[in-house]
Amino acid sequence: MHFDSFRLAAATADLGEEPAAREHADLVEFRMDMAGEPLTQLSNYDGELPLLVTNRPEWEGGEAADAGRLAALEAAVTDDAVAAVDVELATAREGDADALIETAREHEVRVIVSTHDFEATPPMGDLQETLRDACEYGDVGKLAVTAETPDDVLDLLVATRAATVEGHTVATMAMGEAGRHSRAVAPLYGSRIGYAPVDPDAATAPGQYDLATLADLVAELDSQ
Repeated sequence: MHFDSFRLAAATADLGEEPAAREHADLVEFRMDMAGEPLTQLSNYDGELPLLVTNRPEWEGGEAADAGRLAALEAAVTDDAVAAVDVELATAREGDADALIETAREHEVRVIVSTHDFEATPPMGDLQETLRDACEYGDVGKLAVTAETPDDVLDLLVATRAATVEGHTVATMAMGEAGRHSRAVAPLYGSRIGYAPVDPDAATAPGQYDLATLADLVAELDSQ
């Protein structure tokens, strides 16, 4: 799967929910860190949508312990249903993800390198540098920040546009109520991936829209 245009990912820890995502999503983000027996679910998966596998550690807002986390992701990317894998920028910087990234490349799996700030929106220069850094390691640089004001969202959108103009492929969003609209608007500025839960009651990040609503908003704005 290429991310040369916007893709909507339906987030879930239960691959049995995939049929409910087909109407609106382009792929499924499988949250391995929140799933029961994730590798077994993966081996039994017979859905139609390609998968983006994520095994988010506790230190970046997920539920996975460090032990075995990257090994599980490396096993996952060898599955034919997996089209993309998410790994944290900090992990990539430290070199701990080298084997995972290499295995992903060997299986033509796209690498999304992500970072999340659950407290604030960093200054503009930091936003731009983070996106550039993430794109050095992966095919897509993902940046999620926490917005407290409209200015925070504006800074993120400017950074998104700047990265896109520079030729990078990025996915950006502002978490929290103040940034909620960014999930629908950011694609207009170049963001290539949006996330929404299959089950509206099982959001995986603050301020997420439900899948159908986000799909409709993005489509409506794109048609203007």
